[in-house]
Amino acid sequence: MAEILGIGLSHYPGLVQPDEGRNHQLTRALKSGRLTPDQMDPANWPEAMRLEYGDDQGYSAHKKVRARLEAGFRAQRAALDAFNPDFVLIWGDDQYENFKEDVIPPFCVLAYDQVECHPFANHDGSPRPNIWGEPADKNFSYQIHPAARELTADLIQQGFDISYAYKPLHLKDGMGHAFINTLMFLDYERKGFDYPVVPVQVNCYGKLVVRNHGGAQQIGAEFDPPGPTPKRCMDLGAATVRAFRDTPYRVALIASGSWSHASLCDKHHRMWPDIESDRARFEEFMAGDWQAWREITTAQIEEAGQQELLNWMCLAGAMEELGRKPQVVEYVETYVFNSEKVLVLFDA
Repeated sequence: MAEILGIGLSHYPGLVQPDEGRNHQLTRALKSGRLTPDQMDPANWPEAMRLEYGDDQGYSAHKKVRARLEAGFRAQRAALDAFNPDFVLIWGDDQYENFKEDVIPPFCVLAYDQVECHPFANHDGSPRPNIWGEPADKNFSYQIHPAARELTADLIQQGFDISYAYKPLHLKDGMGHAFINTLMFLDYERKGFDYPVVPVQVNCYGKLVVRNHGGAQQIGAEFDPPGPTPKRCMDLGAATVRAFRDTPYRVALIASGSWSHASLCDKHHRMWPDIESDRARFEEFMAGDWQAWREITTAQIEEAGQQELLNWMCLAGAMEELGRKPQVVEYVETYVFNSEKVLVLFDA
């Protein structure tokens, strides 16, 4: 029988960048030129938002957020090391990185042999500022576990028609930031990450993935077709557990993503996230009310800017199949830093 550990975390890019850059969603929105004077006036913001932004554009608040999340990642890494998995499976989104107009799969197992990553280099090869001070040519190598192909075959036998790929399409480094940041954050102290991985792409961004080219601003004139439904993502998580249940593997199942994103929340002028909706989803999640999550609609996800919650839907479906409830590691609400960050563990 397989042993299965569950982890949920955020791949928030702001944790890669130095705090001094103040490259926060609210700061970018205020500089965008698309907001009205009333929307830009702090007097019209929620009080918690004014306090968080402060008189230093969120610099002090972000340092506190970083400290909390760093501690959370360390706790998750300690649990992962204690479990000592044969491999880690990551459900993550692709934001117009590897998949573009030529194909947008609902789900895709990245069954490569190996991935070489240069996460601190921009597209032109120039260095990307990062808190670790790593150079642009710093290379990270990750082995893809053969279970990626086994999983694909088993899911197809279960009637789950899933896509798979043996080589990257558009990305030289092979994986989008949802996967790479997850591996970076679980190796925050740079002691190495030697566990093989099984990356599974989820089309979280659906109607926006091509139209927005992975960003917050509209590029195209048309909405794209939607991504998979929350229920279908939960079905994938449950099917994944069934695929591994009778194997000898020790598997860590990881959902990578933040919850409501300000950059996707039109009802708040893309200034702050849907905190109220996140609180409701969090209460359901911590109670293990998986039926409530199965009843969430795509329209609700899109209205709240919770597109990346679809990665968590996969984890929820897996834990529902196993009859597990989570323990919270960290829950960070924010008005300024784009998205709520949730870190949880499901003991093996």
